[in-house]
Amino acid sequence: MKRVAIIGAGSAGLAAAKACREEGIDFVVFERSGRVAGLWNYREEDVDGQASVMKTTVINSSKEMSAFSDFPPPKEFPNYMHNRMMCKYFHMYAEKFDLLDNIRYYQEVIKVVQAPDYDATGRLVVTAQNTNDKSTTVETFDGVMVCTGHHGYPHVPKFKGQEDFKGKIVHTHSIRVPDAFKDQKVLIIGVGNSGLDASVDISNVAKQVYLSTRRGTWIMFRLGKYGLPADTQFLTRFFDFVKDICGWNIANSYIERYLDSKFNHEIYNLKPKHRYNAQHLAINDHLPNKILAGTVIVKGDVDHFTEKGVIFKGEENVTKIDSIVLATGYKIKYPFLSDKILDTTNNKADLYKFVFPPGLKHSSLAIIGLIQPFGSLFPIFEIQSRWYAQLLNGKVKFPSPDLVLADVQKKKKELAERYVGTPRHTVQVDYIAYMDEIASQFGARPNLKKMALTDPLLFYHCFMGPCTPYQYRLEGPHAWPEARRTIITTNERIMKPLNTRNGKLVSDHMGKYLMIWIISFFILCFALFLVHAFA
Repeated sequence: MKRVAIIGAGSAGLAAAKACREEGIDFVVFERSGRVAGLWNYREEDVDGQASVMKTTVINSSKEMSAFSDFPPPKEFPNYMHNRMMCKYFHMYAEKFDLLDNIRYYQEVIKVVQAPDYDATGRLVVTAQNTNDKSTTVETFDGVMVCTGHHGYPHVPKFKGQEDFKGKIVHTHSIRVPDAFKDQKVLIIGVGNSGLDASVDISNVAKQVYLSTRRGTWIMFRLGKYGLPADTQFLTRFFDFVKDICGWNIANSYIERYLDSKFNHEIYNLKPKHRYNAQHLAINDHLPNKILAGTVIVKGDVDHFTEKGVIFKGEENVTKIDSIVLATGYKIKYPFLSDKILDTTNNKADLYKFVFPPGLKHSSLAIIGLIQPFGSLFPIFEIQSRWYAQLLNGKVKFPSPDLVLADVQKKKKELAERYVGTPRHTVQVDYIAYMDEIASQFGARPNLKKMALTDPLLFYHCFMGPCTPYQYRLEGPHAWPEARRTIITTNERIMKPLNTRNGKLVSDHMGKYLMIWIISFFILCFALFLVHAFA
């Protein structure tokens, strides 16, 4: 029996453990804290290398799109779960699939190296240190899955005049609650998701919040048409199909008009020069209201710091600031791996399919979750882990070194051509395309052509409806018998937590708009798909 070390017991680590469990691979999970769920397990303390959400954090992807593929969240769970509910879901998952007994708590992995017989076996040696008594253990494994995420080491840039500033400077990594900013003038630098969340949260207690952005950003809402989850409306195979036919230029224009219909990005001083698909997606439902209320004021890039504040580019006067919050992202960093195994200089990590270091002889070392999708992370953790388990057991083959390197170079070129050139855009993927790409490696990609001919109802839900993770359990290894039913009943689980009165009004309202949508688009889309599929 193969034996694998899994580093981290967060969402990626649990997905990795489950993939090993269903493939009959023995595994040990090394967790440096005393709890599972990773950054979703809210903690008051600020520890370098350990991520944690703010106390108010709500997930940006809806529950049906964020589910593990054979374990949908309970139907009564809210569509966008608070971090407490996320923790509860991960614990339920770990208990359901009997993962907890294999976790070693308070064990920090400090080194992973190739075993003396690596060339022949692919085995790796793992050194772990007990975080309490500092004792160490050294063990050899057939494989290692690195599941530590990439939100543990904050990126802290240096600004001109920063040493002169007399106020407090803190990274969003260290913020749990906004209380420390009560009645202060606060500057947030950065408009990624953490910067927008911090702006909204802190503005509830601060005297004034300024939000500094260098380029602007497109902001997506959790709330989509008719008040339903936006990702269930945009992350569909139909939308991808139309995008492939029309091209990104038209798709960008459509999405940008949709976003501007919520609030005009140019009027709000947030419209970027780049297109919607050229930057990691920012999601926030509350920021426009804060800007309207004047509790958040959008400013440009910081020119330099002064003793009592900052001067923004294009301005002459000092804006007085008490505290500065750096929402400047994170470093991709794996201290236990040498640069010879994985070089992450400038946040660039060359990985085959964003999983495997290309210079290694064997595919026994995998980086799970070093990725930023236009969509949910958790199903990607799972699909990567399932592929790895199939490879380790020899059920699928790894390509030749030449093909691996060619694929890595191709991906690097595509990223450079599409995205804004910043350190945060080195691991971007499109959710459906990437899920399909990895699922194809081990036979789990849904066969839509066959489905269209043999099961039109399922085809409709898979093609027109949200591309839920359950689609990747319809066939292939470890297919889930409940996948079809779960896909077809997705809308019921979306509606359930909204039915808090008599259960009828919401259902009828949902049905009304669904029928309009179905009648308007289904015939056209089905015809277009068949033409495209059988051309």
